[in-house]
Amino acid sequence: MREAEAEAQALGARVAEGDRRALARAITLVESTRADHRDAARALLAALPARPALRVGLTGTPGVGKSSFIEALGMQLAAAGHRLAVLAVDPSSGRSGGSILGDKTRMSELARQPNAYIRPSPSQTTLGGVARRTREAIRVVEAWGADVVLVETVGVGQSETMVAEMTDVFVLLIAPAGGDELQGVKRGIMEMADLLLVNKADGALEPQARRTCADYAGALRLIRPRPGDPAGWPRAMTVSAATGTSLPEAWAAIDGLAAARRAAGTFDARRRAQAEAWFAHALETGLLARLAAHPGIGDLRRRLAAQVATGALAPEAAADAVLDAWVRGG
Repeated sequence: MREAEAEAQALGARVAEGDRRALARAITLVESTRADHRDAARALLAALPARPALRVGLTGTPGVGKSSFIEALGMQLAAAGHRLAVLAVDPSSGRSGGSILGDKTRMSELARQPNAYIRPSPSQTTLGGVARRTREAIRVVEAWGADVVLVETVGVGQSETMVAEMTDVFVLLIAPAGGDELQGVKRGIMEMADLLLVNKADGALEPQARRTCADYAGALRLIRPRPGDPAGWPRAMTVSAATGTSLPEAWAAIDGLAAARRAAGTFDARRRAQAEAWFAHALETGLLARLAAHPGIGDLRRRLAAQVATGALAPEAAADAVLDAWVRGG
């Protein structure tokens, strides 16, 4: 066994023992794009014990209070004895690739809890509101001992649905609004969400939040329920991250839905489907990476791209030519 892989396995053992520094190093390793790090990351993931946690995805438009909600809910979960991991995906700088925002600085109280771990990661070029290696990061924090994993998406558009393909319960946060508030969140993401939480239901905004919740509850009744889910799902509720109002009820709803899905057998079926989707995604990204690294194919791609740019060649024909050349061995 190569030295780097042996070190990765040793790192995995420390993660499984609950070492927070090893946890940070392990996530950095699985997020790395270096070829030698990818080999070590695979060895690390293979060495980690399987300790499935309840995975909860959270999304919402900027300003809805995702970080405030996660910190308030996380403090309650930590106080109840849960070991919590927050994987917060930040928008990336187009120049450096680093995070523009820092969720860890906005959850300072939760970050100080010994049984909570917050990991901000840049989204980089990945769409769908998650980072490229979010799935691997989930495996790492589960091996560390997290029994609850909260995945917070970038929250910048209608593509925030990939998180639903790697979590057990998908929560959509909504701010109180007036007028055409139902136009703010389109049907696609509403159909993916299991629970809609209208945040900021406190003070002067409370009546407006309740009206917004009633509007969304009516809209959810038009959505076909998922097979195996209990009656009344998906549902809408009001919460306040500022005052903590209804946060225990929201968590009880999340936990209860997960329990109902386990009892119905759909929880495990969902996990199996997600594993298959993970495999397909890894296969696609791996093929693209190897295609880009092929010495002869790279020159062909550049020549054909120039012809596509001038209109001399159709994109589909150029793609077929590249793939045919790769199959023939360049």
